[in-house]
Amino acid sequence: MIRCASMPAPSTPLTRVAVYRRRVAASEARVWENVRDWEHLPWLHRTSFRSIALEEEGDWGWRARVGLPPAGGPEVLLELRLEPDALRYVARTLEGPGAGSEIWTCVDAIDAAATDIEVEFWLPEVAPERADALGAAYTALYRRLWDEDEAMMVRRAQALAEPSGGCEPRSLELGPLAALRARLPLCVELAGARWRLVELDGAVVAHAARCPHWSGPLEDAPLAADGTLTCPWHGWRFDLRSGRSADGRRARLPAPPQIAIDPEGNVRLLPPRAS
Repeated sequence: MIRCASMPAPSTPLTRVAVYRRRVAASEARVWENVRDWEHLPWLHRTSFRSIALEEEGDWGWRARVGLPPAGGPEVLLELRLEPDALRYVARTLEGPGAGSEIWTCVDAIDAAATDIEVEFWLPEVAPERADALGAAYTALYRRLWDEDEAMMVRRAQALAEPSGGCEPRSLELGPLAALRARLPLCVELAGARWRLVELDGAVVAHAARCPHWSGPLEDAPLAADGTLTCPWHGWRFDLRSGRSADGRRARLPAPPQIAIDPEGNVRLLPPRAS
């Protein structure tokens, strides 16, 4: 049973159309971090949201205008209010399709790697004959959203748990250049970090496999024709040639390993140059 304070009485008449419960394979800290993270909505959940423009955020939560698919689709004003002391939060649609709806989520820590959630969907002006269908649609949407969130939280927790540094630099033999090209893109471990090898401008280059923002999986990011990578979690973009942010942020990729090719065409990966 979720240990959560009961939901306050809605200010306007609402109908509860469904309750969704699941155990998430992530700590309570990761869950609350995810709830506060408005920026990931149109990236991690790109099939459900197409854009987001933050209006306000603080310890209380956040408010943003969220675009719905397809391109040119409607927009909603969404407000998320946190009540961590009560182990719950509420997402309210203030404007746009679904205006007046409230989605209450209770959060209950089980252990360091598991958290129970319980989601109640409250909607205005629901005809009795439509309640079950609406409830099923909301439940299906939230099952998909939590599937995607859980995958990100698990991967982030794994990245945070990995030791940083402490591994002596070493070289890595990658074999003949022609054979290596056939294996690209290729992820490897060197000097205590994970890197991805790709081909850019006719040359094999290496880049950090994790985004410097949230350790997002840059190893999953397609290399664009202009030489940029876009993190699939939050949309942060980087110029692979320089390592600098490609969208004006004060961020850059770590210095990449050096790639050495001997006269016989064999490739060796060497630690990054000291800064």
